[in-house]
Amino acid sequence: MSHKECLLKGWLDMLNGIRYQKQAPPRFSIFVVAVTGTKMEKGSADPRPNNNLITIIAMSISVGRGTRKRDEDSGTEVGEGTDEWAQSKATVRPPDQLELTDAELKEEFTRILTANNPHAPQNIVRYSFKEGTYKLIGVVNQLAVHFSQVGNLIPKDSDEGRRQHYRDELAASSQESTKVVISETEILEEEEELKETEAETEAGSQTDMPVAEVAEKVTEEELMTPKQPKERKLTNKFNFSERASQTLNNPLRDRECQMEPPPRTNFSATANQWEIYDAYVEELEKQEKTKEKEKAKTPVAKKMGKMAMRKMTSMESQSDDITKVTQAAKIVERMVNQNTYDDVAQDFKYYEDAADEYRDQEGTLLPLWKFQNDKAKRLAVTALCWNPKYNDLFAVGHGSYDFMKQSQGMLLLYSMKNPSFPEYIFSSESGIMCLDMHVDHPYLVVVGHYDGNVAIYNLKKPHSQPSFRSSAKSGKHTDPVWQVRWQKDDMDNNLNFFSVSSDGRIVSWTLLKSELVHTDVIKLKAEGSTTDGLDGLQLHTMGCGTAFDFHKEIDYMFLVGTEEGKIYKCSKSYSSKFLDTYDAHNMAVDAVSWSPYHTKVFMSCSSDWTVKIWDHTIKTPMFIYDLNSAVGDVAWAPYSSTVFAAVTTNGKTHVFDLSINKYEAICSQPVVTKKKNKITHVQFNPIHPIIIVGDDRGHVICLKLSPNLRKMPKEKKGQEVQKGPAVEIAKLDKLLNLVREVKTKT
Repeated sequence: MSHKECLLKGWLDMLNGIRYQKQAPPRFSIFVVAVTGTKMEKGSADPRPNNNLITIIAMSISVGRGTRKRDEDSGTEVGEGTDEWAQSKATVRPPDQLELTDAELKEEFTRILTANNPHAPQNIVRYSFKEGTYKLIGVVNQLAVHFSQVGNLIPKDSDEGRRQHYRDELAASSQESTKVVISETEILEEEEELKETEAETEAGSQTDMPVAEVAEKVTEEELMTPKQPKERKLTNKFNFSERASQTLNNPLRDRECQMEPPPRTNFSATANQWEIYDAYVEELEKQEKTKEKEKAKTPVAKKMGKMAMRKMTSMESQSDDITKVTQAAKIVERMVNQNTYDDVAQDFKYYEDAADEYRDQEGTLLPLWKFQNDKAKRLAVTALCWNPKYNDLFAVGHGSYDFMKQSQGMLLLYSMKNPSFPEYIFSSESGIMCLDMHVDHPYLVVVGHYDGNVAIYNLKKPHSQPSFRSSAKSGKHTDPVWQVRWQKDDMDNNLNFFSVSSDGRIVSWTLLKSELVHTDVIKLKAEGSTTDGLDGLQLHTMGCGTAFDFHKEIDYMFLVGTEEGKIYKCSKSYSSKFLDTYDAHNMAVDAVSWSPYHTKVFMSCSSDWTVKIWDHTIKTPMFIYDLNSAVGDVAWAPYSSTVFAAVTTNGKTHVFDLSINKYEAICSQPVVTKKKNKITHVQFNPIHPIIIVGDDRGHVICLKLSPNLRKMPKEKKGQEVQKGPAVEIAKLDKLLNLVREVKTKT
């Protein structure tokens, strides 16, 4: 018996002795040492470890005191007699085990898990070109990627999803068919074996064998070939048509055009050390020059220069950031507005009121867009002017006609392409009372203020401050400026314009390089108002100019309307006398306008409710129209010599066509929502059949003229319709001659 077997037998005897005791100890432990045997193979001198190792692990048996356990095999009870064995028990402790106290055993050690990567480098440095040294990077990436996979998801309803689903169905059906074929072939083989055994026993059935074999081969071939499911047809949801409705479509023609590609140039450069050095040297030289200039300046000039430089730098930084996005934002804003106001745009372009055919020479106005801005809500519309180059752009001046409620002024430029917000916004300390846009330079806008100043804004430089502005030193007006008009350039090709004010002065302003130079053209004197003063001096009462207009062909001739109701025909050459005087109205003249076609005809309106049409060679009016309310403004139509519009303070717009009705308006329509709103100004678009009107609440409304308001001469068979200024002049002359004949008879 080997040493290993002796040890195992001793341990088993001890266990059996404990097992048959009458009473078990309260608790005891058996520590069994693992025994490993070695086995010598025949013909070899090296001992090798035996594969069958027996390891007995320490066992712990707990038995409650007073309990009894019955053996499963023999039925004996485990009882008393085990105390002696428990007393001889000794704990085996490793020699290097630490001896700890109870406090040390109960001490808790906590570990905190963090998201920081322990292997991440903490001392990464990079070169800083700004400071010229290596800088330590404080932020280290703690992310450690263990696995990444790029995948994609396909919707089930898409074409690709249906194709994949169809392929999966095909694969599944083919696998099922192969399984079925294999199982059926096994059954057929068993049946064949049975038939062969039967064929050996029965000799009479040999003649029928070939037919049975042929049938079995046919069934085998049918079973071996997998059945392919029929492909389901998917209808095209976007271009589906039934077979009965399908017709032969004509082939589409492709038209292509080839154009030259835009010119391209390749630019490349290298930045070497000496080039960088030269750039720094140039910058240093500039700084030295500026320092020398600052030394020569006075301390006050230095402070002003510093403030200007700070403002310029702040403005440049802001403009650089904004200009990058401005153009794209404008395009997107116009696209959004085009979708929002699409129905209005369609009406503007295509709608024609079909009911005009059934009206008896009457027309209507169709409201299109409404332009307004929150900053100009409580300011009245004091001036309107279309841009001479861009037909969709117009300028609006905002101020106040109430001298007790004066506040700031606004100059807004709107485009019909974007009715929600103005294209340009300029603000002023004083209210704007009039404006005009230059014909040859449409980016220059001249305005007249309530405080008597005139200013010029340049739309190419969209800053809040005007490019030119008058002052008390440069001869500004002492009363509100009621009208400004651009004139042709002078002999030195300098831009110039005229202004009229309540102070009785008509001033010519010339734009030089950096200032406005003024020249008094004429001073209005009220007739019959001279009084004798001390020492025989004659005192003249100055007339208050409210409106003026220059002749379209005769450059030196112009008309001036006054607060007394008179209209003076003046010349630029004579500063002391009037060419003619018309007793036009009983109240202030609000507007005077020469006809764009006829050189002798002009029109005036007043707060005495009347609109009058004049021939400047005759001192009495040719036509008089009473509109039952104060008339704020009148305007001639650009497409006809007999059509004009007038607006009144009761919120109505009146459109006249003298060739249709010489006695009353063919359209009188209220165009504002509230009765208290007063319409102040009206202007015709130079190309499109629309007008714009402004009220005293800061709103500008665009209205489309119906076909009856812009009737053109009908075409006759075999005759061409004559068009042009000569035809319009003849049409208006015909009407004026009728009136002249009546006046001569009376």
